[in-house]
Amino acid sequence: MSKPLSDHDRKKQISVRGLAGVENVTELKQSFNRHLHFTLVKDRNVATKRDYYFALANTVREHLIGRWIRTQQYYYEKDPKRVYYISLEFYMGRTLQNTMVNLALENACDEAMYQLGLDMEELEDMEEDAGLGNGGLGRLAGKNHRTIHKSYIQSVETNDRNSPFLFVFSPFPACFLDSMASLGLAAYGYGIRYEFGIFNQKIVNGWQVEEADDWLRFGNPWEKARPEYMRPVHFYGRTEHHPDGVKWVDTQVVLALPYDTPVPGYRNNVVNTMRLWSAKAPCEFNLKDFNVGGYIQAVLDRNLAENISRVLYPNDNFFEGKELRLKQEYFVVSATLQDIIRRFKVSKFGSREIARTDFSKLPDKVAIQLNDTHPAMAIPELMRVLVDEEKLSWEKAWDVCVRTCAYTNHTVLPEALERWPVDLFAHLLPRHLEIVYEINRRHLENVAAKFPGDSDRLRRMSLIEESGQKRINMAHLCIVGSHAVNGVAQIHSDILKATIFKDFYEMEPHKFQNKTNGITPRRWLVMCNPGLAEVIAERIGEDFIRDLDQLQTLRNYLNDEGFIRDIAKVKQENKLKFAVHLEEHYKVKINPNSMFDIQVKRIHEYKRQLLNCLHIITYYNRDSVSSFEAAPGYHTAKMIIRLITAIGEVINNDPVVGDRLKVIFLENYRVTLAERAIPAADLSEQISTAGTEASGTGNMKFMLNGALTIGTMDGANVEMAEEAGEDNFFIFGMRVDDVDALEKKGYHAQEYYNRLPELKQAIDQIAGGFFSPKQPELFKEIVNMLMHHDRFKVFADYEDYIKCQEKVNELYKNPKEWTKMVINNIAGCGKFSSDRTITQYAREIWGVEPTLEKLPAPDV
Repeated sequence: MSKPLSDHDRKKQISVRGLAGVENVTELKQSFNRHLHFTLVKDRNVATKRDYYFALANTVREHLIGRWIRTQQYYYEKDPKRVYYISLEFYMGRTLQNTMVNLALENACDEAMYQLGLDMEELEDMEEDAGLGNGGLGRLAGKNHRTIHKSYIQSVETNDRNSPFLFVFSPFPACFLDSMASLGLAAYGYGIRYEFGIFNQKIVNGWQVEEADDWLRFGNPWEKARPEYMRPVHFYGRTEHHPDGVKWVDTQVVLALPYDTPVPGYRNNVVNTMRLWSAKAPCEFNLKDFNVGGYIQAVLDRNLAENISRVLYPNDNFFEGKELRLKQEYFVVSATLQDIIRRFKVSKFGSREIARTDFSKLPDKVAIQLNDTHPAMAIPELMRVLVDEEKLSWEKAWDVCVRTCAYTNHTVLPEALERWPVDLFAHLLPRHLEIVYEINRRHLENVAAKFPGDSDRLRRMSLIEESGQKRINMAHLCIVGSHAVNGVAQIHSDILKATIFKDFYEMEPHKFQNKTNGITPRRWLVMCNPGLAEVIAERIGEDFIRDLDQLQTLRNYLNDEGFIRDIAKVKQENKLKFAVHLEEHYKVKINPNSMFDIQVKRIHEYKRQLLNCLHIITYYNRDSVSSFEAAPGYHTAKMIIRLITAIGEVINNDPVVGDRLKVIFLENYRVTLAERAIPAADLSEQISTAGTEASGTGNMKFMLNGALTIGTMDGANVEMAEEAGEDNFFIFGMRVDDVDALEKKGYHAQEYYNRLPELKQAIDQIAGGFFSPKQPELFKEIVNMLMHHDRFKVFADYEDYIKCQEKVNELYKNPKEWTKMVINNIAGCGKFSSDRTITQYAREIWGVEPTLEKLPAPDV
């Protein structure tokens, strides 16, 4: 049972979390008991914690429904331009606490559950993280009045900052949807309702093992099925060309069933919608086949159709996996465009007799944002609908398409840009291949007209890559078919224009923009770090929650001893809670006075987890926690995980090192675990090779939660250093120009290996089996990669990285100066609010205006 709040905690909750009125608490208790009895058909004698969670979720959901309906009525009546954000991933995390925060119900719900003898934190832990994303594209929970394990109190009070350190490794929400609602935009998120998400990660004998992420097994109280809006999606077949147009015939049909999830804005009565599509077989179970003994085929046919929404990103190392992935991408696009056009056709006043038929007005009422190349099929699909079904001329349809669509790029790595084999396209989507060919023909005519005689440019800019197996370059399709193309950090956008999209930028420079990523302060500060939010609010008020630029005024308190002390105290409390969590869930006891040095990333060679490994091996003087997930088909990433766990096995059992150094791998890293890890971090590792990271958002979350950054000048790190001041950043390594110069000169890892004794020792230990004595050659391929074909130049930055870590160590011994740097970093976070990002998208790409005005509260 939750312990009663102290007077200090109650005072703190009044501002940010909202005062719990007696009427609200009584109403919530009554609603909770009603749902327990009449929705779940349980009483307190037989109810489980999960029953209590569902009763509470349905209670909170009641407060959403009226606002949700009222918001949709408002959009229907006012008929604003609508924004449609299509993404294959939405990294949502848990919904309960985020909803309570945005509706100002958290304190009242806490009090109601306390009066009912229930522990709010235990109920929140019953909720599954939504399996709708695995990071990057695709936010967490902690309360300042939770019970703290007493065994750590003494060590916190001693605060010996000469104690060693803790490293945490790990991958990465849907900040944009939160900001769209909080800014009053008529916006919709569209994606796939994955039945199993990506996977649950288990570490068995040091190796990653994937298990099904059955996140829907207990049901989802936040979603509402909408079978009345089910849409057919077509695959395969052939095309017939007639005088009046082209017909796509003899297709196989899969039904797309939508599930709607409410997305509340921050205390403005706006509740937008995330609509996710689930694949359903087009007909009922084939009872005839079943009765004549063909039951396996009867089940198989149905399962094949529904596999489309079964799992996020199937392994595409084989043909069936590639086909399924392309099916997923077209499935979400086709269903979404049908839904968009259905909504567009309904007139402003909702008359069933009057529908919009003038599609030249579509760009005035619809903005479609393609999040990366995964929804790129929206461009040929919209052309197919407009030309084949709505009978527009190609020229008019293309004008509508380009003015409606916009594309966000998320990578500077050429190999990461999607390319689909033409043969697969022809088999699965024959009509769309014809449309892509026609788009390409007209596009190349325009290129030839602007750059006559430049045949090499035509080859580079073609949508079809002719060398080897013919492939369709989906990034090129997105650029040609959109009116705006943006990167997600200034350095990223500059690299796009100067390198991989240089030809397109020279042809249509007006299309290219930058929209630096951002994070929502509601989830990533108020929700996951309420103690820090309260310390800030006590100095500058609460308005920073909706206007993060106000954090700049914290610099007025740089010499305020009380504020410095409060910031340091909150950090230590968060570290203490995280240490308790690690002991309870990972059976590892760590020193909460250690420096918590954390790297949370999805595994990829360019993110250079291996550089961090070399640092750990070089210095046996830090505690280290790590957590990563590797894609099931990414062998190198799995080997990196195995190396990290092997290093941990050796170091954690070394009696000489003792408690001075711990390497802990946090398996199955999710948004909810990030809620605990990020507020506890002292140092954030952002160490990708300069010029390879598009932006990053984890770096921003750490910065907002009071961690200092050690990093290269890559991605959003560059702008973060500008905002905080480079003196408040631990910058090391090559810049983009240095990397380019080294590439031209030639990178030779052997030279660094021979010149740097500590690097040589670390590599020799890995190669010689020091960390794998039973399998001495286990990591031979990692060593071979680092020595002979490391595209991301780990050794080149090693020496500077180690020197920079020494500066970190020295500063950490001076807690006052460290905390001043922390304050400067928090004060520099205003630019990295997703509210700023979405405001720029709205005004500069979508042509809509955000508003901070509240909608009228619902009558009921």
